[in-house]
Amino acid sequence: MERAAVFDVDGTLVDTNHLHVVTWWEAFRQAGHDVPMHAVHRAVGLGSSDLIAHLLGEDRDREQDDALSAAHKALYGQYFDRLPALPGAGELLRRLHHDDWTVVLATSASGSELGALRRAIDADDAIADTASSDDVQQGKPAPEPVEHALELAGAPASRAVFVGDTVWDMRAGAKAGVRCVGVLCGGIPRADLEEAGAQAVYADPADLLARLATSPFA
Repeated sequence: MERAAVFDVDGTLVDTNHLHVVTWWEAFRQAGHDVPMHAVHRAVGLGSSDLIAHLLGEDRDREQDDALSAAHKALYGQYFDRLPALPGAGELLRRLHHDDWTVVLATSASGSELGALRRAIDADDAIADTASSDDVQQGKPAPEPVEHALELAGAPASRAVFVGDTVWDMRAGAKAGVRCVGVLCGGIPRADLEEAGAQAVYADPADLLARLATSPFA
């Protein structure tokens, strides 16, 4: 029976969360919205539509949503050729692949953005598949992205570990019934990750790799 190692990407494997904060902040600013950066940071990890709804509320002018998403995409796209992988990201995926885990990415990114993230990680030889935002009806914190990743891996929830950096990741993984591992490199506090369902928390991929033998992957 397959074992699935499911990974969020932004803030977990690639150091992009603060780029998202700045580019979303600028997109909101251009549209006339004063949204504090700390609030944007807490919303990173949600899909575009959910992030906008979370920050502007349900009573917002929804006709602006597409323009806001497009502005963020254009601003963030300026960084595609220099997105930095987090320490140990590629090495961790290769080690798990070597240890017979089926590695699947579960991310709200798609298209050229996903391609840029995969180039940054530089571990395509270890990645079996990707569950992107194009593949599901509801993004995190709904369990659907993680459940779809398990389907792609051919593994049950009882033989899966999900690694992420936000409370949205932990909630999605907990709802999907998998073991959840948090990393601090996305900027979310340990206590918040644990409260949302993280069974273990590490500094970054390199820290998880160094302590793999005593982690939920053991």
